[in-house]
Amino acid sequence: MALRNCNSKVGLWGGPPGPQPAPWPAPAPDRECSLARPRNLLILVSVLSLSALAQDSGHLTNIRQLTFGGQNAEAYWSPDGKRLVFQSTRDGAQCDQIYLMNGDGSGVRMVSTGRGRTTCGYFLPDGKHILYSSTHLAGAACPPSADRSRGYVWAVYPEYDLFVASDGGEITRRLTDRTGYDAEATVNWKTRKIVFTSLESGDLDLWSMNLDGSGHRQLTHELGYDGGAVFSRDGKKLVWRAHHPKTPEAVEAYKKLLRDNLTAPMKMELYISDTDGKNARQLTDFGCASFAPTFTADGRRILFASNKNNCDGRQFELFLIDADGRNLEQVTSFGGFTSFPELSPDGKQLVFTSDRNAKQRYEFNIFVADWR
Repeated sequence: MALRNCNSKVGLWGGPPGPQPAPWPAPAPDRECSLARPRNLLILVSVLSLSALAQDSGHLTNIRQLTFGGQNAEAYWSPDGKRLVFQSTRDGAQCDQIYLMNGDGSGVRMVSTGRGRTTCGYFLPDGKHILYSSTHLAGAACPPSADRSRGYVWAVYPEYDLFVASDGGEITRRLTDRTGYDAEATVNWKTRKIVFTSLESGDLDLWSMNLDGSGHRQLTHELGYDGGAVFSRDGKKLVWRAHHPKTPEAVEAYKKLLRDNLTAPMKMELYISDTDGKNARQLTDFGCASFAPTFTADGRRILFASNKNNCDGRQFELFLIDADGRNLEQVTSFGGFTSFPELSPDGKQLVFTSDRNAKQRYEFNIFVADWR
């Protein structure tokens, strides 16, 4: 599931085959006039506009757009900071596959099987292998989209399992083989641990394991969805998004959706804990959809996406908050959808997903900016 963050819900599109609705609340398209602009002029004007807006926050400069068209998201850095792994629905495909590209957007190539649906690619510490979740063993076709007649819901496909592949695309190991959802994995390169979301307990909890798939350990136990977790650089902390129903009615609604391999993402808060899940505490209390958290390089602050400015709206911006929940700061003011941030290993660049400059409805692209 991706709102990452693995955030996430890129790839869990609703609706019929063909152009897919966004996996998050997406802004209504209002870009018809941009379609007639020459491509080069559009890109130049858009980059200048992005830079001007971003500089207001004092954090982002020199913004570069890396992808142009399709649905691209959840881009994460290689350990050497030279490449990105991301998921994309493009070239006539009906659901996401995993791709690699250089940090400047060149050299794009698919590294998943091209079968089934994939989500949440992440580099392993050697920089030569990637981890991702896929349904390809269940069949070549994309699994059915979530039934949106039941509201804005995500599918948590029981066919998802975690795999390791070389950067040439060869699958070298299957890490999970239990029935039920296994996805949203990220890796700490220092401790060589994986954190992921699984239905192994009967609920959507966080689990950790070693790089070879051994040492499964359940980290969260409270009823509700816990997902999109990421380690701090030193491997001592975890941050993630969660929705824990509190009332009997909310509990029953959550369980009813889960029995049908669905969950509803519209109210999520951020949580932080020690790397073993202990000393967990809630960071945000917006009553909105906050997700895709990632630590700054020093581990003192957390960058994330939220629609907290309008909880029922479809505009998501990036925010910073201290690891103790203080000093909230808005980083972007782009309008539309901006999410899935991750700082490069040296802490100097930020990669993120946005619908800025989109020429079609449900178009999302990858951007990189200098971070300060």
